[in-house]
Amino acid sequence: MSQQKLVAGVDCSTQATKVVVCDAATGEVLREGRAPHPDATQVDPAEWFKAWEIASDGLLDDVQAVSVGGQQHGMVLLDADGQVVHPAVLWNDTSSADATAELVAELGPEAWAEATGSLPVPSFTVTKLRWVRSAAPDVADRAAAVALPHDWLTHRLAAGRNGIEDLTTDRGDASGTGWWSPATNSYRTDLVERAFGRSLALPRVAEPAETVGETASGALLAAGTGDNMAAALGLDLQPGDVAVSLGTSGTAFAVSTHPTSDPSGLVAGFADATGRYLPLVCTLNAARVMSATAQLLGMDLAELDEAALTSSGSNGLVMLPYLDGERTPDLPHSTGLVYGLTRATMQPATMARAAVEGMLCGLADAVDALRAQGLPVQRVLLLGGAARSRAVQALAPALLGAPVVLPEPGEYVALGAARQAAWALTGTLPTWEVASGKPETAILTDAEAADIRARYAAVLNGTRPLLAQPRP
Repeated sequence: MSQQKLVAGVDCSTQATKVVVCDAATGEVLREGRAPHPDATQVDPAEWFKAWEIASDGLLDDVQAVSVGGQQHGMVLLDADGQVVHPAVLWNDTSSADATAELVAELGPEAWAEATGSLPVPSFTVTKLRWVRSAAPDVADRAAAVALPHDWLTHRLAAGRNGIEDLTTDRGDASGTGWWSPATNSYRTDLVERAFGRSLALPRVAEPAETVGETASGALLAAGTGDNMAAALGLDLQPGDVAVSLGTSGTAFAVSTHPTSDPSGLVAGFADATGRYLPLVCTLNAARVMSATAQLLGMDLAELDEAALTSSGSNGLVMLPYLDGERTPDLPHSTGLVYGLTRATMQPATMARAAVEGMLCGLADAVDALRAQGLPVQRVLLLGGAARSRAVQALAPALLGAPVVLPEPGEYVALGAARQAAWALTGTLPTWEVASGKPETAILTDAEAADIRARYAAVLNGTRPLLAQPRP
């Protein structure tokens, strides 16, 4: 009887480090740990390593391979000795908004999309390079290399590493920098120089199943990847699948066999962690729309869910749920808007229903943007906290225009990283079963869903000039 092989996957997310230890053959989770990160948009990377030590304590004695899935886009600047010269600027730091506009104007949307598959937004690392160049020139002068969060943590975990010579990344995470081309599998160093004013050392892009080092305990280190790419691995996404995640923000992403290029900026043309591609659309407002509406109506989330599910409909009430501005559509200064208030519609159940519909209409637009890139949508995997809502489950199939399945709740970023570790360890990408269930029975016809989406689009198009204005 062969000895069981164990692997560890790490999710170094914005909020916490999570570690899962899995059976390399089956994916069964045997142990797990978690430790929080500081609640900030600029963080000393040493905090990530501290969280790793806490989250992994006592879990790794017999682990044979480790892989890190990390939050995308964050900028970690290092000097020639490999020392951090500035707190890491995370994806959700919007200091680079003006720098983004400058870079897009300088090169043009079409040229950016052709070069990297994506139009830069403030989350992208390339915009943060331009920002730090002007906001902290003394820091910029000391920088010799730039890495992503997963690159830095992998480098820190590798035994015997010094300086910046052995930095590695992978094609998935590299595709979110704004200076790597998924279509050509190569860096565009001219874009680094455009943003930063000079060249910087960049991590070597490792192959998907490559071993890039060993930990101090002798475990193999896999290449690692970005968090969305790791989630796709954890879910075992196949062409035709679209993952729609309803967390604090919302994402819709799919595995593709061909690269995408969208100069509108709606679809980011990322690579995945296997050699394929991962076009992705991100919205800023998802589950928090429901929690904010529940607070407004004096309900808890269960009461809001029940009200939305049992309502006869929104009766023409439309909510544009841009409570924190919005990324898709590109309305960063927008606020939320409710249209169609009458004495008949100004009822708690109707408002609850409009909130759920508005959130899902925003994600339906995201799924349609993927369709517009030629991606088939055969089924939707509904993820995240709001996916547990019965009203969301009942409304989603018709509004998203595809059958919906519900993967069991799990740490899919960490699971995907663990699956990559198993690939590096054994030389074969293992097949791990992803348990799933069925959503609530659908309560909308296709015609009703089309009417809801048409009203949403009409209100959006009619109020876009107002929504584009700066917040008061």
